[in-house]
Amino acid sequence: MKYYVRVNGDEFEVDVDSSGQVTLNGEPMDVDIVQVPNQNLYSLLFNHYSYELAVEETRAGYRILLGGEQYEVEVTDERQRRLMAGRSLPAPPSGENHVTAPIPGLIVKIEVKEGEAVRAGQPLMILEAMKMENEIRAPRDGEIRSIHVTPGQSVEQGVVLITLK
Repeated sequence: MKYYVRVNGDEFEVDVDSSGQVTLNGEPMDVDIVQVPNQNLYSLLFNHYSYELAVEETRAGYRILLGGEQYEVEVTDERQRRLMAGRSLPAPPSGENHVTAPIPGLIVKIEVKEGEAVRAGQPLMILEAMKMENEIRAPRDGEIRSIHVTPGQSVEQGVVLITLK
């Protein structure tokens, strides 16, 4: 399975084959990781060095404490990456822009209000689909003209969620 890992803004491609062999950006790595039972601590052996990791799950991914340094880590697999690519289509430079549901799901949370100014990439709402939370982001800078859904509402693919102006 191929994963795309972003660590503090730098992206890495991690491939784990069926035998457990790990490659990092195409280079084979000697990796072994084990979770300490009932804790958010992990023991990591990486290229013959031992590390202890404290891992906290966040909305965007994970916060990892390693050797006194904190790292913000986002992990996506190939399927998630295709979904995200499908929702980041080019937006018109001005005028109204409709943000639509990329897949059917349930609106979990709305993070903006009508009249609020937003920046490109800013989270607008959370859409739960297939037991996964998908963050719907602003395709461009603008202002929230109207919100067409409410938390707890089921939506179909293509339904207009928010109108930007």
